[in-house]
Amino acid sequence: MTLVMNTAMAKGRPNILLFTADDLHAESLGAYGGRPGDLTPNLDAFAASAMTFNRAHVNAAICAPCRAIIATGRYSHRSGAMGFMKAREDVPDIVTTLQNDGYVAGIFGKVGHSTPKTSMRWGYHFDQKELGNGRNPEIYYQRSRTFLEQTKREGKPFYFMVNSHDPHRPYCNPEKLTKGASMPSRTFDPAEVSVPGFLPDLPGVRNELAHYLNSTRRLDDTFGRVMQALRESGLEDNTLVIFMSDNGIAVPFAKCNAWFHSSRTPMLARWPGTIDAGTTNDHDFVSTVDLFPTFMEVSGVAGPDGLDGRSFLPLLKQQSQADRRYVFTQIDSKAGGDAVPMRSVQSGEYGYIYNPFSDGKHWYRNNNEGKTMAAMQAAAKTDPDIAARINLFRYRVSEEFYDLKNDPDCLHNLIDRPDLQPSIQLLQAQLVAHMTRTNDPMLPAFENREDREAVDEILLKTYGPPKESARKKKAWKKKQKVE
Repeated sequence: MTLVMNTAMAKGRPNILLFTADDLHAESLGAYGGRPGDLTPNLDAFAASAMTFNRAHVNAAICAPCRAIIATGRYSHRSGAMGFMKAREDVPDIVTTLQNDGYVAGIFGKVGHSTPKTSMRWGYHFDQKELGNGRNPEIYYQRSRTFLEQTKREGKPFYFMVNSHDPHRPYCNPEKLTKGASMPSRTFDPAEVSVPGFLPDLPGVRNELAHYLNSTRRLDDTFGRVMQALRESGLEDNTLVIFMSDNGIAVPFAKCNAWFHSSRTPMLARWPGTIDAGTTNDHDFVSTVDLFPTFMEVSGVAGPDGLDGRSFLPLLKQQSQADRRYVFTQIDSKAGGDAVPMRSVQSGEYGYIYNPFSDGKHWYRNNNEGKTMAAMQAAAKTDPDIAARINLFRYRVSEEFYDLKNDPDCLHNLIDRPDLQPSIQLLQAQLVAHMTRTNDPMLPAFENREDREAVDEILLKTYGPPKESARKKKAWKKKQKVE
């Protein structure tokens, strides 16, 4: 009798399950036109019962700052989590806010990256090593069942953040399986790879991306098992489930940058009785900064002041919502602490990027370049086009402008096109308005972008001295020769 009553009580307030992939390319999902077509059967089936957002983005395309935005509902410079660092303790967080109103908060995987405040405490948590290195669907299933049964016994609604460590590196090599990880339900051959347009189609790239596909399939296996646990719990009909990735794939020209495929995330939302199955939103920009206010409205909990996003619950109900024509993304500092600030605004047609760190000398390196960059480096010796791409990746230019309808891979910088200057100026004005609203420390840099000395002073004041030293550059090059 008690269990029946508690279950009924739990059904009175909606539950929220946020499932995140780690470093997933949006177009890997079949629901987003991915190839091979049978890569993500569980997610594709879920999409058929959910709403698919085609203009969803993360606001910072790196794991820790992205997840800090989810937790705080604020852009990185508004919370203090400008990279792999903590948010300020005076910034409200979503977990504490929901717990104070009776919700149980649970998390699987990526606990440190998803907990940007020392005072933020999850009630139920298991991290990477306790989940088969975050790559074992069966463990996710068993622990999900335990958590869901616990919430039923307590008669409380839940906020459950389930974070897969797939398809983050190391990618799934069947001949050298990561300790604790399981084999995916299917593995893939380099011939089955569809190379993203922002990368050259080289054998070394295909070989690495085949292992990425293996990891993506295991992510899909994990998602399917967690959804099975939710279904078996009897709480599925009263649970809003959102699936997304924390950033794009961990290869050059994606993760840890501000290009289109850096921040674009697959976002699927299902809530039986509220969201119509099989619907698509192709028009409205939504982003991670909107999750906190959305979850507040869904749960009926009074949210804190100072949130930067807006609830998109009206969109979930297929209602119209004004002023969703732009999305703003940024990078501040990356793993290792090197400051590489970037600011971007995208519309449905164009994308503008300002790179204040680009001075012709600062050498950009991403910790996730892997064998893909090695293959590009080898090919660049005889291919000037690939050499030019690598040079852009390493040094950037101050400003970039792309026709995202015709060039979503951002291969052709159109910043100097005379006929596009009105469109460029429009997006620049939108970016300035956003930076002004959010008190972005990079606004003075943008306003003085023609004065290199002034920009350098602003960067030094905001981030401190550059950390990507000549010594590190030399060590990296030496390592490439060895490999």
